[in-house]
Amino acid sequence: MVKETGVVCLVCLSSLTANAQAKNGQNGQNSNESNVSAEARETMVNALMRQMTLEEKAGQLNQFSVGEPTGPGTRRSAYESMIAAGQIGSLINATNAAQVNAFQRIAVEQSRLHIPLLFGLDVIHGFRTIFPVNLGLAASWDSSLVERVSRLAAEEASAEGIRWTFSPMVDIARDARWGRIAEGAGEDPYLGSAFAQAYIHGYQGARLDTPTSILACAKHFIGYGAAEGGRDYNTTDIPERLLRQVYAVPFHSSIEAKAATVMAAFNALNGIPASANSFTLNALLRKEWKFAGFVVSDWSSVAELEAHGIASDGATAARKAFLAGVDMDMESSLYLTELPQLVRAGTVSVAKLDDAVGRVLRVKAALGLFDDPYARGSDGIEAPLPARSLALAREAAEESFVLLKNARPSESPLLPLQAKPGLRIALVGPLADSAQDMLGCWSAQGRASDVVTLRAALAERAAAQRMRLSYAKGADILGVDTSGFAQAVRISRRADVVLVALGERGDRTGEATSRAHLDLSGQQENLLKAVAATGKPIVLLLFSGRPLTIPWAAAHVPTIVAAWFPGVQAGPALVRLLFGEVGPSGHITATWPRAVGQEPLYYNALTTGRPLADALPGLDRFTSRYIDEPNTPLFPFGHGLSYTTFSYSMPSTDQDVLSAAAINHRSATITVRATVTNLGKREGTTVAQCYIRLTGTSVARPVRELKGFQRLHLEPGQSKTVEFKLGKDELGFWSEDMQFRAEPGRLQVWIGGDSTSGVPAEVTVHK
Repeated sequence: MVKETGVVCLVCLSSLTANAQAKNGQNGQNSNESNVSAEARETMVNALMRQMTLEEKAGQLNQFSVGEPTGPGTRRSAYESMIAAGQIGSLINATNAAQVNAFQRIAVEQSRLHIPLLFGLDVIHGFRTIFPVNLGLAASWDSSLVERVSRLAAEEASAEGIRWTFSPMVDIARDARWGRIAEGAGEDPYLGSAFAQAYIHGYQGARLDTPTSILACAKHFIGYGAAEGGRDYNTTDIPERLLRQVYAVPFHSSIEAKAATVMAAFNALNGIPASANSFTLNALLRKEWKFAGFVVSDWSSVAELEAHGIASDGATAARKAFLAGVDMDMESSLYLTELPQLVRAGTVSVAKLDDAVGRVLRVKAALGLFDDPYARGSDGIEAPLPARSLALAREAAEESFVLLKNARPSESPLLPLQAKPGLRIALVGPLADSAQDMLGCWSAQGRASDVVTLRAALAERAAAQRMRLSYAKGADILGVDTSGFAQAVRISRRADVVLVALGERGDRTGEATSRAHLDLSGQQENLLKAVAATGKPIVLLLFSGRPLTIPWAAAHVPTIVAAWFPGVQAGPALVRLLFGEVGPSGHITATWPRAVGQEPLYYNALTTGRPLADALPGLDRFTSRYIDEPNTPLFPFGHGLSYTTFSYSMPSTDQDVLSAAAINHRSATITVRATVTNLGKREGTTVAQCYIRLTGTSVARPVRELKGFQRLHLEPGQSKTVEFKLGKDELGFWSEDMQFRAEPGRLQVWIGGDSTSGVPAEVTVHK
């Protein structure tokens, strides 16, 4: 590449890093390498910014979509001349190396300053290898698994030039009506934080400039999951204490994990749209948490400030979003058209513009784009999925499945099935053989042709072990047609066991898929009732991206499995579960309601002055309750059964009295232990969960809060002792005067298999 007069070229910029590293020793062995590299990157950024025009600076903050749009927008795709003019800093929705490199070549060879583009994509639960939807992955309670999943996704995406994913979604979701609950870890901030960090570590790797690393993006900042009525894009009202105590926690953990980018949300928060909220973006994110990366808007959320009613035109929308802390404008193009004029008019300072541009350029430099801007390409986008990828996809699916129920009156549990010659299996339901639905929402470059359905995997197993399999779809997921019932009932009557695969369509979860009703849609429940009327034992397999309301099934069907949308290895993983080659180990991370009228429903709620549990017989009328439905959930947070049975001893603590002052000085912790025993005749995996409750404090605290968890695999009769240390991070909270600290009071600690079980240990916390 030729160096133009007065212009710093990529070769020269790259040499700055190389020379700096050489001074510190070959292969970067010196411990100061990161500091020198950061210094070199800063030199690169400053050299560029001294030469950039206002329009070129605005261009670096401008992002457009190519290919399939992921929201309403410009639908433009001819960007070659804009890239050559330095008017675009990032493109999203490119999907392969050829497409990426064609655009990148224009940027680094034809634009005046040769600044590379940053390519992003919604790689949410896999790129080409599609894993279970995120709510299913969270049900594994296995952060190491999630890190391996996101690492493989990063390897696949980076090979095609995608170096930025809009993941993880770390929004706390307490309302199953909200479709995007499928994209996150559920309702708990502690668990959500653990998974947020696992995703980020997997995506970004040990070093960002490793070719297989991609940028993580913690989204949606902030409070998006609390959308009023569970309706997507709707407003949120969250007091600051609740915001800090619950909704901000996974985001803070994401910043501690060095997430390179953050995405501003669509929603208004306490009357101020998140994409123009200076308190959250400037005061909280940048000043308090010291976030050094850059903030991108969500799709056209800058322009949507007009619809929110806080901007009368595009210039005002651009000014408000930019000054509030949004660095990059996704799809609105308002920064490109308005920022130069706003700077010239003096309403936006040059220093503020330079700060934002500098953040974007520093991230590009840290990612290594100035040294190696092109995608290396691979055959992976077209070739069959390799064995390594399939093995991980199957493992992830197996760990995601939750056995919600497995009981028959006066009989042994129905699962696992005993594979034996002649066993007659009826497979019924619209999701038994629907490959596309197994991918769920946001399936990136996943393909239905990669999916092995339950029907396909079960047919292979039946043939190998001389079992007899019959299949009937029975009904569609949506619609009123019942003509398929007769065949479903006919094959069920001839069967020894009936597997019924029901749930949602894969495209009815995720963004813009809020539901007012959470029951089985169409004629599915009627199909289930018709099959149940045969009297044959039934295993209900539920495919969904959210909790569903299934009170009839819970009362009448002996065995129920939450299978979520399990990804490309849906069938093989389910077959192994059904026949006991792997035991169920998943535990739900979002409460399942009895009725949609209970929503929002979550375990870590505050009590009331008139709690139902404390009511005297005959006086429960004047308590916080429903008159037509129990308060309790159908399945509580943390619930998940196994093919064996586990017992938990009462927890013990290493001290009965603790000083709040010592906790706050981080000089004191409390250790809690319990013994977990496998009482059954099969090996199994469970998740030991540690919960606390604080009373006597300046502000009310939840009835229980998760503060630790461990996955345990136990052989028959084996016992293990689990141990959790609780210190300021676990025992502190945002007090009456909005300070994070521990306070005197009474501490209760449970260790059990879900959020409702166990007998607590008690500790006194004094001053």
